[in-house]
Amino acid sequence: MITAIVFVKADVAQIPEVAEAIADLDGVSEVYSVTGQIDLIALVRVRAHDDVANVVADRLNKVPGVQSTETHIAFRAYSRHDLESAFSVGVD
Repeated sequence: MITAIVFVKADVAQIPEVAEAIADLDGVSEVYSVTGQIDLIALVRVRAHDDVANVVADRLNKVPGVQSTETHIAFRAYSRHDLESAFSVGVD
């Protein structure tokens, strides 16, 4: 599984609509509205690098109101959340 973190600069008048449209894309698992230089962070989780291109370049970048994106590919996951789900056997 490949995880890409996509920083999105959006038209400020359309941030909620842009976030919802991005969240509806196949391959996008989460979208966060954030403070700082960017407006949204989208987490893309796909099986192959070509799929990252399909989600980001072919669809996410074309959402009305998206002004620019910056994509980062994750090498490893260190969060407790990801490790627990990876080793879960379905028993609470």
